[in-house]
Amino acid sequence: MEFAILASEKGPFDPMEKALTEFGHEHLINTEHLHDDWALVEEYALSREFLALSHVWMSSHADGAFYVVAAKGAPEAIADLCHLDEAKTCGLMDEVSRMAADGLRVLGVAKAEYGVGDLPERQHDFEFELLGLVGLADPIRPAVPDAIGECYQAGIRVVMITGDYPGTAQHIAREIGLRPSDVVITGSELREMVKTCCIFARMVPEQKLRLVEALKVNGEVVAMTGDGVNDAPALKAANIGIAMGGRGTDVAREAASLVLLDDDFSSIVRAVRQGRRIYDNLRKATAYIFAIHIPIAGLSLLPALFGWPLVLLPVHVAFLELIIDPACSVVFEMEQEEADVMRRPPRDPAKPLFGAELMRIGIAQGLSVMAFVTAVYIISLFLLDRGEMEARSLTFTTLVLANLGLILANRSWESTTMAGWRRPNPALKWVVGGAIVFLATVLSVPALRTLFHFTVLHPVDIAICFATGTLSIVWFEVFKALRMDVVS
Repeated sequence: MEFAILASEKGPFDPMEKALTEFGHEHLINTEHLHDDWALVEEYALSREFLALSHVWMSSHADGAFYVVAAKGAPEAIADLCHLDEAKTCGLMDEVSRMAADGLRVLGVAKAEYGVGDLPERQHDFEFELLGLVGLADPIRPAVPDAIGECYQAGIRVVMITGDYPGTAQHIAREIGLRPSDVVITGSELREMVKTCCIFARMVPEQKLRLVEALKVNGEVVAMTGDGVNDAPALKAANIGIAMGGRGTDVAREAASLVLLDDDFSSIVRAVRQGRRIYDNLRKATAYIFAIHIPIAGLSLLPALFGWPLVLLPVHVAFLELIIDPACSVVFEMEQEEADVMRRPPRDPAKPLFGAELMRIGIAQGLSVMAFVTAVYIISLFLLDRGEMEARSLTFTTLVLANLGLILANRSWESTTMAGWRRPNPALKWVVGGAIVFLATVLSVPALRTLFHFTVLHPVDIAICFATGTLSIVWFEVFKALRMDVVS
């Protein structure tokens, strides 16, 4: 343990080096001042070719100064540094495999000593003595397996990229439910298996970058998580780089697009769910905007084109906007996600955000409402000869009620309005209730009736308006029910 700490940074940032230092503080004597009189004279960094690092220390001793070299890294690299023969190497790797099968991250530790002036030029030329293996347990968070399962339901492929020993990576993959967990490749096998494998072990920074670029070439949208300096190139290259905010380095955070404050993978899955909810709600609000402005435009243009009495005056449009604006900005924004939001495949990024289907649905709803409210206007004005003010009162009341029906119908495109009504939305009751109260006030207060150029409506008239407004959006409820039957 002493030499594992000597091969680590002073005041380490890396979680494994922190664990080694903390363990040393608990079990070794005076580790807080471990060899304070030694001077670090050389560092051999981890490299793509050699997964081990060494620190060379100048030791002061009563008999004179000498060099002490501490090395740690991948067990196979440490075995190579120690120049073990084939039999000893096989025995060491058998022990590594046993530890890795228990989910431990395994490091080899070695040491060497040299007199001043006798230091070899290359790390591989040191005469290292194998000290042993260190196993580090990194328990998975309890929420991760469920989060992985939710990713699979949502059509998201999850890939593990790690510098760990393959056996360790495979054990962790089985614990978290990664599929397939029986196939593991190392960095050197990267090119052949990138399309099917989900566990990539013994990966160095260049290979992580190559993997991200290979996935992008295959048409994948890549979100990469990482916390270390060696993750920065891959984080930068990914479509969405996600750095760990708690244990992540400054370099990783600078290279990433997002910073995950709680370092919890399940937070990413919750963000995907939230993003899909927001996307759905934007589409619903957009379809509603298309729908409600078609009858408003129609009732404004038709009387002007045909020389009929005007239906909508500025005060009526202002009234409608008092409903439309809160519906778009508050009601749809607060709508909960659909039940199947995490059971859909990801959206094709090449498709427009608001496509033809959305516009067709919105326009069809708008034309339906316009047809019904125009029918109310024409029948009341010309066939029943009810007069201009009464025709306007009936038409506007129908339009307001149809508008509320559009809000309720567009809350969900996957369930009926009645089923959606049971789903809470704090803003909905205020917008719908406020609109009904305001409409009732306008129709019942003489001064407001005069301002809106309305006349008195009887209960039967209001019932007709309600029935007509409801009929104008009934077809969409049938459409949703038929679509749900096809999907199921």
